[in-house]
Amino acid sequence: MNWKFWKKNKDKNKKKKSASREWLDAIVFAVIAATIIRGLFIEAYTIPTASMERSLLVGDFLFVSKMSYGARTPITPVAFPFAHHTMPITGTKAYWDGIKLPYYRLPGFGDVQRNDVVVFNYPMDADPPLNRPVDKRENYIKRCLAIGGDTLKIVDAVVYVNGKPADLPEMSQTPYYVKTDGTEFNPLTLKNIKADVERVNNDEYVVNMPKGEVEKIKAFSNVKVVTPIIAQAGSFEQQVFPNDPHYQWNQDNFGPIIVPKEGWTVKLDSLTLPLYKRAITVYEGNTLDVNGTEIKINGQKTDSYTFKMNYYWMMGDNRHNSLDSRYWGFVPEDHIVGKALFIWMSWDENGSFFSKIRWNRLLRGIH
Repeated sequence: MNWKFWKKNKDKNKKKKSASREWLDAIVFAVIAATIIRGLFIEAYTIPTASMERSLLVGDFLFVSKMSYGARTPITPVAFPFAHHTMPITGTKAYWDGIKLPYYRLPGFGDVQRNDVVVFNYPMDADPPLNRPVDKRENYIKRCLAIGGDTLKIVDAVVYVNGKPADLPEMSQTPYYVKTDGTEFNPLTLKNIKADVERVNNDEYVVNMPKGEVEKIKAFSNVKVVTPIIAQAGSFEQQVFPNDPHYQWNQDNFGPIIVPKEGWTVKLDSLTLPLYKRAITVYEGNTLDVNGTEIKINGQKTDSYTFKMNYYWMMGDNRHNSLDSRYWGFVPEDHIVGKALFIWMSWDENGSFFSKIRWNRLLRGIH
């Protein structure tokens, strides 16, 4: 006797999926799997600007690890898959901010360290007209120069952290004034120099290059003078953080400034408020009212504030061509996306047909 007659009947009644249904199931599974991998483990990123040259070049394609610092869970969970903040073609929002979840980060391998190359959300996208949620703000990539609790100062373009000069990446670029005898540079010779050369007039140039290339330029027979271009101390640059005349700072002479960390208490007064007001209000969600010498946070009179999050100071390696913390201040920990790991592809848009791919940069680690 066949004791499994019921199973045979069940198999007969089971309908085979159509080809279109199988394709649909496969696509749904692939989207879910890719979303999980992208959100929790690793994500691809492209270098769009020259702010990290020559450490990273425009056209470099990177993998960014979410596990290094722990993956941030979605703050804006209702969003179109694989679109960051804007839908392609239509240009409309790719998310709905009617539901917002609190910030939470899964356990990771470690914390952000000085000199890490970090992808994060651009803090200024919180402001009008964009008013984007934290996880839908533009992705930026910079080098972390200082972490919470550090004191940072810039003197004649040299960054000091806690009184010591910060490590300067080998391919970090700074501009130099170059004066020649009027003889033009040989284009073939310049190809061997890692530098961007801009001619000002017949015998003057601005050359943006790593420190290691300076001696090569000096060795040219037509070069008479090579000096770094540095903004003078005390010259006020309005665009530089905190955009306040009390602080006569510029991109090359800046600080000292203390980077906030979780649990650190700052005394509030007319000098500290310009530095920390944005972090207190925009990033940590408090209301702050100042009436003369009286300061109120969330309606309560106070003369100090204790920070709830860690903050970071991010700067580009291409120091005079980078929009970074010198212009918009601290990066809160809830804006951190991940750590840049390695370059998996590098595409030179201006290269010839056979040299579009920068083969020497493929699978190169990021340091």
